[in-house]
Amino acid sequence: MKNSIAESIKSLPPLSKTIVDINRVYADEEAGISDMAKAIEPDPMIVANLLKVANSPLYGFGKEITNAAQAVSLFGMNMTRSIALGNAVRKLLNVDMQPYGITSEKFAEISAMQATLMNKWYKQIDKIKAEHLYLAAFLQETGKILIASDVIKDNEDISFKSEIEMSNNIAAVEKSYVNATSSEVTALIFAHWGFDKEFVEMIRYADNPAAAPEKLMEYSMALHIVKTILPVNRPFAEQAINFGLRKARDAGYNHELLEDAIDDMLDIIEAS
Repeated sequence: MKNSIAESIKSLPPLSKTIVDINRVYADEEAGISDMAKAIEPDPMIVANLLKVANSPLYGFGKEITNAAQAVSLFGMNMTRSIALGNAVRKLLNVDMQPYGITSEKFAEISAMQATLMNKWYKQIDKIKAEHLYLAAFLQETGKILIASDVIKDNEDISFKSEIEMSNNIAAVEKSYVNATSSEVTALIFAHWGFDKEFVEMIRYADNPAAAPEKLMEYSMALHIVKTILPVNRPFAEQAINFGLRKARDAGYNHELLEDAIDDMLDIIEAS
């Protein structure tokens, strides 16, 4: 990994008090929906983003969600925490995704789509594992923010963007420029912020799940499959979907469950 990326991670500011409070509430087995809503309400940016996501066609709640308590009640503790964290991280890291050929808004949208696909797919397999994977899927591309920043600083953004646009292997392009993939960078970011080791390690190997420790290999493979289907340069492209389904079959999954989840999301996107 380039020293400049490592130094950027070391100099990251701490997470906001709101996020610390959200993590505390989430970890408290006696806390409820109202406690999570109270933790979120002091941060208008997080509330606004939570309501924006809640009213997205992807979730299909069927009515307008107008306040944090409603959104938390519908999403539940885990999904609420994931959405809030995603928003807070992007705000902290000052997103400019131009080297990847997308806007910061599109980057946020793809992150949400990866998490939604993971949830729709994995809750058919194992609901407990689906909960663990939702947050990881939502945040697994975070490292791309620091990679984009580094590429811009080195005036390599034009060549990087050109390679990303044509690539079926974004991780390989990242590795050639900064000697690390976004999954590896993401893992170091969340290790820096004190996230639990299992969460950090499942993301670390998402670009190379075969190298993951045995107990985490399933999680890393699931993350890898989702980001294959929804790469930032061509989300839900036919070729990306076919690659992802093939990887699911090769990993021993019932690929029809994944195909159903993809079709469900494509129907929602088309209808909206």
